[in-house]
Amino acid sequence: MYNRQMHKGQSGKLRIGDDWNAITVIALSQQSPLKAVAELVENSIDAHASNIVITRGKEKGLHYLRIVDDGDGIPRDESGLPDFQYVATHICDSVKRRLRREDRGDVQGEFGIGLLSFWTLGEKIVLTSAGADGRTYEMRMGKGEPRYTITERKRLFPEKGTEVVVHPLLPGIRNLSGEKIQWYLASELRDRIKHTGVTIQAIDRQARTRHTVVPREFSGNLIHRLPAVQSEFGEIYLELYLDDSRPENHVGLYRHGTRVVEDIVQLDAFQHAPWMSGCLQGIIDAPFLNLTPGTRTGILHDERFDAMSRALEPAEGILAQMIEEQKKAAEEQASKEILKSIHRAFREALLALPAEEYDWFQISEGKHDSRPSRKNSGLPLLEQGTAEDPEAGESELKPQREFFDFPGPLYKAVISPAACTLRVGESRNFRAIARDRNRRLVEENLSFQWTIEEGPGRLLETASEIVHFEALSEPGLAHLKVLVRQGETECEAEALATVTDQFLPDTPKLAGGKQGLPAYTFEHKPGELWRSRFDQTRNLIVINNAHRDFVYSSRNRTLKLRYICRLYIKELVHNNFPGLSPDQLLERMVELSLYTEEHLK
Repeated sequence: MYNRQMHKGQSGKLRIGDDWNAITVIALSQQSPLKAVAELVENSIDAHASNIVITRGKEKGLHYLRIVDDGDGIPRDESGLPDFQYVATHICDSVKRRLRREDRGDVQGEFGIGLLSFWTLGEKIVLTSAGADGRTYEMRMGKGEPRYTITERKRLFPEKGTEVVVHPLLPGIRNLSGEKIQWYLASELRDRIKHTGVTIQAIDRQARTRHTVVPREFSGNLIHRLPAVQSEFGEIYLELYLDDSRPENHVGLYRHGTRVVEDIVQLDAFQHAPWMSGCLQGIIDAPFLNLTPGTRTGILHDERFDAMSRALEPAEGILAQMIEEQKKAAEEQASKEILKSIHRAFREALLALPAEEYDWFQISEGKHDSRPSRKNSGLPLLEQGTAEDPEAGESELKPQREFFDFPGPLYKAVISPAACTLRVGESRNFRAIARDRNRRLVEENLSFQWTIEEGPGRLLETASEIVHFEALSEPGLAHLKVLVRQGETECEAEALATVTDQFLPDTPKLAGGKQGLPAYTFEHKPGELWRSRFDQTRNLIVINNAHRDFVYSSRNRTLKLRYICRLYIKELVHNNFPGLSPDQLLERMVELSLYTEEHLK
């Protein structure tokens, strides 16, 4: 029977019940082979190595990994020999912990378990270092074996530093290439490499490649306006970069230049803005943090971690504001690009469609002063190009043409209009437009040949740039083709003319003012069903950015561009054909969409 009185008031000290079982648990706690390589490399850096060479190869059918450095080597005992015995018998009691604080510098080791990480890499490890007597000694350990052996190694000349060989490698990590090691160490040991100036090379004899580990450089713009971050346990170093929002962007948490958390969002305390925005890259280095000894890839959530979290709060507010400003600037630039793309597509569409049926928006002369400011929409009001120069309207005319303003050779031809409708017995002109690769107008050394491939009609002046088409007395669809030549270059273009005895009534046009494409702006009207409307008093297309269709289209740029373009199509059709029935308006929308979206990029 359990005796409660026997255990009353007793106390004691915790101790290991099974030493070897504890060593096994510690050795197997490291899950990442690349982290194990980084542990061995950090031992070399702690030994003040200037050069470290990591070699992956295969010998006698067995894969191996060798790390050689020119550092101080294994600390020596009183007799001047490498103190392998201390290393093997003082697990969890690193000699580096005995260093004075002022002598530690950036030395990372403190748990005495780094050497055991070889269990994650291979079956055996051989550790070689020279003694003061000029001889070379080695220590061997095996995975899952509690014993170690120390022997003398025959070498003609002793070599400075330490050599670590792990062999044979475990079957699951034989694809641990030199390139992967290089990329991992470039991030994992970024600041340690930069601060110590150590040179690390990864030689892959299987792939016959050599890689130099260069500390990772971040993309984006370095943020200079952050205040110094100070906690009660010491200063926190921030090196952050503002970038476009991408899933791969993250901020790593470091201690003394070594990464301990790849993405700070993995920590619950940082699962909020600005860290989750995807706009930040860089490092947060808090040298006072306590690490989890087993894996060295995590931190203890103690009072030191809490102090770091509180110290970062002022910087978080500044970063959130900067990210918001960047998003607004990006939206403004995206809006400009979208409007430019829509204008180009409409210019091509209205060039192809009959001018008597479609026209630009009417922009009143007196309303240019009330044009939306950059603050409201960030978009310029674009005026139409002329038929003679389809590119006009996007830039001001220069008094003298630059070299690159002159057109190149013939590349493409189009017919204006590319489609039209006319009554039986009527006639109209079609024009062939020749362009170079950059869509500049080509006018010299051209010849034209017009034909009717199919359908009723007759052509006059078939060898000129502009042809006269006469419809016959019967309805039908005429298929026109033009062949444009410049030297040996030939380009074809086609147009369709619908001859009908039923014609839509003429629509009244607004008199006065200029013609062009207005800018657009957003109004947040959740719950309202309207998508857009043309505000002629402000020369603006007003778009409801709370409509479910806009929210759906905002998933990517292409979808958003097409949605806004269709809103412009809707407003232009409504502006050009007031009073038409819904069926006829829908027919016009389909037509204008067809010719506009072809050129939408």
